[in-house]
This record gives sequence, C-alpha cells and structure tokens, in this order.
Amino acid sequence: MSGYKGANSFEEEIKNCGGSNQTHPTREASVKTNVFVALLLASTLTAAPAAAQPAPVNQAGVTMGHWHIASKDVEANKKLFLAMGGKLYMPGGQPLIMFPGLYINLILGTEKGEGGTVGSVVNHVGFIVDNVQQRVTQWKAAGVTVLPGGLLPDGKNRRLDQAYVETPDGVRMEILEDKTQTVPIRNEHIHLAVPAAEIPRAQAWYAKTFGGQTATRNNAPVVNLPGVQIRFNAADTKQAPTRGRVLDHFGFDVNDHAAFVKKLEAEGIKLDQPVGKGSTGNTITYITDPWGTRVEIVQRLPLGPQVQQTN
Repeated sequence: MSGYKGANSFEEEIKNCGGSNQTHPTREASVKTNVFVALLLASTLTAAPAAAQPAPVNQAGVTMGHWHIASKDVEANKKLFLAMGGKLYMPGGQPLIMFPGLYINLILGTEKGEGGTVGSVVNHVGFIVDNVQQRVTQWKAAGVTVLPGGLLPDGKNRRLDQAYVETPDGVRMEILEDKTQTVPIRNEHIHLAVPAAEIPRAQAWYAKTFGGQTATRNNAPVVNLPGVQIRFNAADTKQAPTRGRVLDHFGFDVNDHAAFVKKLEAEGIKLDQPVGKGSTGNTITYITDPWGTRVEIVQRLPLGPQVQQTN
C-alpha cells in the first residue's frame, strides 16, 4: 500500500496520479502572471529539454538535474532506460543515462538501495511521451515490462494515454502523453506523498527554496521548475525518507554552487554534508526537505561523449 489517502489499491492510486496534463496558475495570480507561468512552463518543460539538454536555469540559478538510483542490478537498469530512449554517457567511468531534461545515475558508491519508491516520500517519477500506445508497443518489443494505465470512470476500460514502468528494483515511473511534443520522451514530474495538511507548506518550501512557480494541475498544487514539475499527493500514513531507498535522492543542477549554498544557509537550511567533490568531479552537497526527501545540489562538469550502442 502506498499510503496515499484513499488509495487502497493500485487502481485507485494511478487514477489519483494521472489526469490531464493541463496546468493552471494559482487563482491569486494576475492575468499577466498567468500568461508568464504558462510560457515559462512551456519553455522549461518542452523547448529546452527537446535538445536533450538541461532546461535553462531560473532566476535562482536552478534547473532539473538527476535521479540517483542505488541499483541492485546496474546492467538491468541500463538496459531498461536505453530501451526507453535514453542515451548512455560514462563520466568518470560511471554509467549515466540522459533523457531530454534529465540525467539518471545508476551507481551510488557501493550502496544497494532497499525499497522501491512506493512507500517513500517520492512515490513515483514521471516521463511524458508523444504517443503512449506507440511507445508501449516499442518498449514491450524491447523487453520492457509495462503496466497499464488507470481505469476510466466507467470502471471497465483503461486509459490509453497513461502507463507505468517499474525498474527491476522498484522505481515506479508514470508515463503520460503530449501529442504536441517533438521528442519521443522527456522528463516531466516528481510526485511527492506528504500528509494532506502539509501540502501547502511543501509547495511553498519547494517554490521558495528552488525559485519555482506555484500553480495547480487538476485542482492540485504543483511547483513548476525548469525541466520538472513537483507534484503533491496526500499520504494517510507517514512515508519513509528516501535516503537508503533504491531512488536515494533526486538532484538539481545549479550554475553557481557557492552562491546557491549561501542562499540556502541564509534561509536556515542546513547542509547534510560539507560541500565537496563527487565521484565524477562535480561540486556537490545535499539537503533534506522537511518531509524526508534527500536532494542533491550539483554544479556539473561536462559529461564527455555519448557512448554509442551497437546492436
């Protein structure tokens, strides 16, 4: 059981997570702000990642960076993500998968994560594709196990614009559809599960800490950031912190690490560890949000050349 409020089954949970992909700025915003947020979301979630690069940083110097998976089986995860359309890089000799708007690290030192995303604060993460049914057919042919979309209101038929994929070690990925996008697949969202009473605070925290824009999607609060949308759903039980899970943390890239750390500290946010160098030479540190989500702050070095795959 996920701990989502009212989600007593997988069917109920995926109905809660899906819905249309429309986003609407908060009612308090002016008409001009509404237009600005819509344009910002379109540019940060679609245009920039379309070139398989991180979206441009926002005014806080932040853009979506990566998911960090403490893989039990690195090769199995690599095979899955490549089959879904990812590109392989080997910075510092470690496998990294790139999708438009996202990096996925597959190795976290010698750690092997315990527990998938369901049951943790990061319930699942999400991609958006140009055609769900076309991509599902391709992925299944490549050996990817795909779970169906949620039930429609009739309780009989399933949504054709939604699907789910899980890594062998339990990282759940929601797949949604945008027929207008020009790339087959791109990063879209991170879905956090927090107590209902904490959702307004969580939305405000992510917007303030990372310079995001508050908005609503399907009448639910979200935060729009370059390359990703942070979504929130109510959990009826306390969810496990991400540290030590298979999806140990996600990370944001910044263009000035020292300046961003100074900002965090000025806001009273404590670093989990001193600023240092990661295994591939990036400048890094970590923070943990008030609900138990570990977040890495990265100033990234060039990745080097893509590793070409041969069939």
